[in-house]
Amino acid sequence: MQEEIQLILEDAKDNMKKSITHLEDGLLKIRAGKASPSMLDGIMVEYYGSQTPLSQVANVNTPDAKTIKVQPWEKNMLEPIETAIQYANLGLNPQNNGEVIIIAVPPLTEERRRDLVKKARSEAENAKVSIRNARKEANDEIKKLQKDGLSEDMAKDAEGEVQKLTDSYNVKVDAEVDRKEKDIMTI
Repeated sequence: MQEEIQLILEDAKDNMKKSITHLEDGLLKIRAGKASPSMLDGIMVEYYGSQTPLSQVANVNTPDAKTIKVQPWEKNMLEPIETAIQYANLGLNPQNNGEVIIIAVPPLTEERRRDLVKKARSEAENAKVSIRNARKEANDEIKKLQKDGLSEDMAKDAEGEVQKLTDSYNVKVDAEVDRKEKDIMTI
């Protein structure tokens, strides 16, 4: 029985870790005024008839805090990349100079910063819901074990461990969002 409880706890921990990882990925996509190659991560480009991630057809880097430079590996990819960036609706205006695509990242307005903070909080809430779902699944498994003969004390202890895990991961979510919020609101 003790081994089964450990497996349930490990499973819950793995699911909660995945929630944090997903949150971190989501927060990376929210721009905070500084140029970052990760701002273009979700962009897909038409490449020989198939949709391909931008990072697989070009080198993306940031020469300074306000500029993103996209250097395609093939010259004929300049226009499709430029079009894909425009259609991605990121509020960015790519400039094609025949060699590379330069994107000047505009400074964020106060209103836009507040919207981005709301978006970050929304991502955090989704992560917390996911963590609560992991807790519920673990508690349901513990209840099944209790029906199969697990003592009430052991079940209560196991549920307490699951709750401790849940609390610790919720604290991590709050810390991630607070960090991102500071990043967004810093001018």
